[in-house]
Amino acid sequence: MSRHSERSAVMGSYSDLAGKVVVITGGSRGIGAETGRAFAAQGAKVCVVGRDVEALEGVVRGSEVALGLAADVTDSAALAGVRERVEAELGVVDVVAAFAGGQGFPVPTLELTEERWREVIDADLTSAFLTVKAFLGGMAERGSGAVLLMSSAAGRQPSRANLAYGVANAGLVMFARHLATEIGPKGVRVNCIAPSAILTERVEKMMPGDIKEQVAKDHPLGRIGTPEDVAEVALFLASDASKHLSGLTIDVAGGKVTA
Repeated sequence: MSRHSERSAVMGSYSDLAGKVVVITGGSRGIGAETGRAFAAQGAKVCVVGRDVEALEGVVRGSEVALGLAADVTDSAALAGVRERVEAELGVVDVVAAFAGGQGFPVPTLELTEERWREVIDADLTSAFLTVKAFLGGMAERGSGAVLLMSSAAGRQPSRANLAYGVANAGLVMFARHLATEIGPKGVRVNCIAPSAILTERVEKMMPGDIKEQVAKDHPLGRIGTPEDVAEVALFLASDASKHLSGLTIDVAGGKVTA
């Protein structure tokens, strides 16, 4: 069985995604990389974007992902370059997933510096705005497209993450709601995903076994989420299976959700 067939057999099948052009930021590893592989397995033409050239090359080499581009997603000029390269090599973009971020390391607010605040807001919120802005105009002109934003459980309720991270991720929830209302009449859908604990490679290495067990118990479904869990939701939200859904935030949290 091919790699494409193996991944498609595990995840749902969305035939309408075949041939679609998908750009995913934060795509060098973890959730972004897995989401890129998942879209590629559906037959989409995928570009993953990140800063780690070697990691991006690994994602492309190990899957059907078509293109890996290194870029600073807090730089609008760099994102314009990504758009030009993708359009030249893959075609106009149908789906953009602004998944870069992840600056949640705990810092007491009394110790949170202005520099760190700006750094986190830029990495998690401004990067999403600039990424979406780079592709939204083309989608609106064509009258179709799907935008996916990556928030976090830390943006849904107070957590151990630093204040800036919580605020940035709460902002992404409103980003999705506001933009969905504004751009919906032009045929573009906008939705947000808010994962709780996800067992990425980094978390696997850093989290001791006893802590993993405790975190799993904190979730009603009794386990920590995986990047595949998040990728499955991304596929659904980008596909025609969710064609009447926009402005939503979906908690990928094993039942640990807010009201």
